[in-house]
Amino acid sequence: MSEHDRDSDPTLFREAMRDVRPLKDDGRHDAAAPRPRPVPRQRLADNSRVMAELLRPPQDDTDLGPERGEALSYLRDDIDRRVLRRLRRGRFVIQAELDLHGMVAADAVGALRDFLQECRERDVRCVRIIHGKGRRSGNDGPVLKGKVDRWLRQRDDVLAFCSARRVDGGTGAVYALLGD
Repeated sequence: MSEHDRDSDPTLFREAMRDVRPLKDDGRHDAAAPRPRPVPRQRLADNSRVMAELLRPPQDDTDLGPERGEALSYLRDDIDRRVLRRLRRGRFVIQAELDLHGMVAADAVGALRDFLQECRERDVRCVRIIHGKGRRSGNDGPVLKGKVDRWLRQRDDVLAFCSARRVDGGTGAVYALLGD
């Protein structure tokens, strides 16, 4: 056998396989049997939760509030409508900001109350309040958005408010004008 023949692929293969013996078929496994399809447990659980949420009635019809993309708007009766138009266009300087999104309502109401009190003490007149768009609220929609809408309407020191311009949070935030 020449040096070239000994280094050829078939010869090298036969030498490497010289001590290899075939396995005996003991019948314990069937290579032709198909594997069972995987069960998408997480997707099934997610679908089940979504269906349960869709079938659940709202807890309180008075608490439904505005929809995700709906703009908020309020103007006290004794205020000129042009003020709201200017506010909507972002013509007032935002002097303070409060970010509520991600908070539970009980914490948010306290934070809003404290924030507005501090603004009053510092003579702040225009603020931005971020309530979020309710993307993590499921089918219940934006919880804080509706609550902020009601809370601000109930305050005597709020002259007007409206949803912010897109660059300032759009329907996930409001501009509010404060008075004495």
